[in-house]
Amino acid sequence: MTKTKYSLEEIRDSLFSAVLSDALDSLGFRQQSPDLDFRSYTGIGKMVGRAKTTLWADMFHEDPDPYVLELKAVDECQPGDILVAAAGGSTRSGIWGELLSTAARNSGCVGALIHGATRDIAQIREMGFPVYATASSVYDSLHRQRVIDLDVRVEVGGVSIAPGTLLFCDEDGIVAIPQEVEEEAVARAMTKVGAENITRDAIKNGMKASAAYAKFGIL
Repeated sequence: MTKTKYSLEEIRDSLFSAVLSDALDSLGFRQQSPDLDFRSYTGIGKMVGRAKTTLWADMFHEDPDPYVLELKAVDECQPGDILVAAAGGSTRSGIWGELLSTAARNSGCVGALIHGATRDIAQIREMGFPVYATASSVYDSLHRQRVIDLDVRVEVGGVSIAPGTLLFCDEDGIVAIPQEVEEEAVARAMTKVGAENITRDAIKNGMKASAAYAKFGIL
């Protein structure tokens, strides 16, 4: 696996999820966006980083050692990480909140992707910390849900996410770029963005869409 030469900042500023999905389509990776209704609960339009994975389970007994692995996960975050909580979409509790956001950000984490519920939304929004989730809940995770593993491959909405996977999140959706094609996918996306800009300018200047597609091959 060869990582892209572009920084996370360059990818965030230059690309968007749809063009990355198009690039992955061209490489034969046609199902890289979770089939789920993720949204930015803190109103931040883009989140780009590398997956720090956690696997969660619902529980129905008193936890004898609560919060251990989730605290370990946030403390071990590296700059540029996105904390991924694979909780199967459970709404049993709000597994992500203000305190975890604060701790994760202090470790260099750039956001959280929660397949489940978040809470403390107003406080996290005030922090300016990106959180994409599928639900919200007022309940604490104590004795309701817990992390059962971390730094393992997880599945979110039918998409496999390994530790270190490049994630791109925006208003259109979530895209996970497999590590084995990351370099080529990002390069193709960058090329396509440049070509789309040329095509858009031609159409704005009066060229018919069919003529622009015939000339530039971009739509």
